[in-house]
Amino acid sequence: MSEPGPATDASATPAHLGVGLGERTAAALVFGSSAAVLVVELVSLRLLAPYLGLTLETNTIVIGLALTAIALGSWWGGRLSDVVAPRRLLGPLLLWSGVAVALTPFVVRASAEVADGALLVLSAALTIFVPAALLSAITPAVTKLRLTTLAETGTVVGRLSGIGTVGAVFGTVVTGFVLVSRVPVTAIMVAVGVALVVVAVVLEVRLRVLGASTLTALGLVVVGGVGAVVGPGGCDVETTYHCANVEDDPDRASGRTLVLDNLRHSYVDLDDPTHLEFEYVQAIASVTDTTLAGPPDGPVDAHHLGAGGLTLPRYLAVVRPGTRSVVSEIDGGVVRVNRESLGLQEDDGLQVRVEDGREGVRRLADDSQDLVVGDAFGGISVPWHLTTLEAVADVERVLRPDGVYVANLIDHGPLAFARAEVATLAERFDHLAVLGETADLTGEGGGGNLVAVASDVPIDAAALQARLDERGTPWSLLTGADLTAWVGDADVLTDELAPVDQLLTPYRS
Repeated sequence: MSEPGPATDASATPAHLGVGLGERTAAALVFGSSAAVLVVELVSLRLLAPYLGLTLETNTIVIGLALTAIALGSWWGGRLSDVVAPRRLLGPLLLWSGVAVALTPFVVRASAEVADGALLVLSAALTIFVPAALLSAITPAVTKLRLTTLAETGTVVGRLSGIGTVGAVFGTVVTGFVLVSRVPVTAIMVAVGVALVVVAVVLEVRLRVLGASTLTALGLVVVGGVGAVVGPGGCDVETTYHCANVEDDPDRASGRTLVLDNLRHSYVDLDDPTHLEFEYVQAIASVTDTTLAGPPDGPVDAHHLGAGGLTLPRYLAVVRPGTRSVVSEIDGGVVRVNRESLGLQEDDGLQVRVEDGREGVRRLADDSQDLVVGDAFGGISVPWHLTTLEAVADVERVLRPDGVYVANLIDHGPLAFARAEVATLAERFDHLAVLGETADLTGEGGGGNLVAVASDVPIDAAALQARLDERGTPWSLLTGADLTAWVGDADVLTDELAPVDQLLTPYRS
């Protein structure tokens, strides 16, 4: 007796659908499309950073969108492959995903220039979702082409699934370790878009299904590439972590502002390092003027977490001749910007190391520093691993008994993060102070920069306030019982639990 009809039909699935698509070609398509999805995902984070910041929330949104697109694209691609000849799907899927990728820099930057944040988020979501969904539909289409009998279903599906995963890993590693550090974001996106369109054309010619949409897609890729290059937005330098721009000060010929992503990170006067434009830098300089041991013009050993424009190391080199400053800066591109556009000249008194700040502190000897300055930021927040009790303990270890740790913080609303960080500092240091605008310290302001000071020797609050007033900095400070009341019952941050991004209130509303 013969087998039932459906099983017989399935086992005889038309083998001609696989003509022109060999095993290697199928593997290459799955590998390449999966790699492209991850390239787009990671590069989109860089593309959005100037407008949305580089935060845990931004990362979560982009990753969530990409995973949703992969899931829906795979589902939709599988269903479509059952109603349309798969070999007629592959070319259009590659073509239009290439168009979407190449247009992404232009669409995101144009949206940021002409509309509010809501439109930017929507356009960013679409430019991530559309190519990721289209590319994810390729794997089920290829799988359908390669399945010629039920007897090999597990082998084919498992092999192509594994190849897709390897492709995703490859795309992640190459983007993170090679592309982003060497190739501008726009160039990456346009190159991936062009590559996808070229592969689509070759594939359609090979499968003899070349359609009229090919020329349209090619034209849109060219438009997207040109628009992304000459359109609004862009960077002077795309570093590993930032979109960096150096802006001239129209009111001060030698003044330069370093803008990283959407934030003014540093101001440097090329002719006068003692000119401090930003109030938080004036506050930190006031701390170094009044709280360090020894004569006020004596040299110190200082370690700086985060470079920015190296404003404070330049200041210390002038007001405290002989000072030895070492800077830990994770982004080598920021260091290049300082050398090429901000007049940085390294010598025995100023060394910049491209390294993570916590690793930099870990390598320092015990009791070797008079001053540690924390001024490292990822987006609007201090990197969480620099805020924890374990990180603070390492800072205390490298400070001399009369040394000082001063840290720049940014917070808003109820200042939940700033209070938690000060609570963390209090676990390791005997004496603390917080500097900021009076309204922020009394809970009446909207927030902004705050400066935390920690030491194991008393802090001369009167001298520090007098120095702030002398500079014309409209800041005040809290110490002692007032500071304890300000901190309240804030939690101590640890390596096990440091929800820095969640404590920063702009992302709660």
